[in-house]
Amino acid sequence: MKHTPSERTTYLERRRIKAGIYFAAGKTQVWVANHFRVSRVAAHVWYWEWKTKGSEGLQAKGRSGAPPKLSKDKLNKVELELEKGPKAQGYATELWTLKRIQKLIRKTTKVSYHEGHVWKILQDLGWSVQKPETRARERDEQHIGQWVRKEFPRIQKRGSGQGLG
Repeated sequence: MKHTPSERTTYLERRRIKAGIYFAAGKTQVWVANHFRVSRVAAHVWYWEWKTKGSEGLQAKGRSGAPPKLSKDKLNKVELELEKGPKAQGYATELWTLKRIQKLIRKTTKVSYHEGHVWKILQDLGWSVQKPETRARERDEQHIGQWVRKEFPRIQKRGSGQGLG
C-alpha cells in the first residue's frame, strides 16, 4: 500500500516552508498569498503555524485517516494466494472477482474489507482489470482458417477499380 508522501504532498510542504522563510524575512501575509497564488486565509494559517511552531508547523502532517489494517507481510501473503489463481482456492473458473478476493483476504488475514475497497488494495498491489476473452467451445480454428482463405475472398465486396482522385 502507499505509505510514502505523494509528489503533490511534498510540493505543498516545500511551498509552505518557503512561505515560512519569507515570513522570517519580514514579508507580509498578503505578499505571501499573492506570491504563492493562494488565498489570504491560507497565508494567514501558514503564518500562525510558523509563528507558533516554527518551520516544523509548516511540514506535512502525514497520512490522514485510520492506519491500514493490512501490514506489508499480510499483503504479500494475499498477493501470493492471488497469483496461485482462483482454481487453487476451490473456484470452478480462472476468474477473480472482487467478491472472491474479498473472501480470500478474509480467509488469509482475518481482515474484512468492503468490495469497493478491495479494488483499491488491488490497484496498490499493481493489479488491473483483465476481461477474459470468451470463445465458443465448438470453435474450430482450422475450419475458420480455410473459410478465410477460400470463401471470404469469393464473397468480399470488390471496389469499382476507379480511384477516388
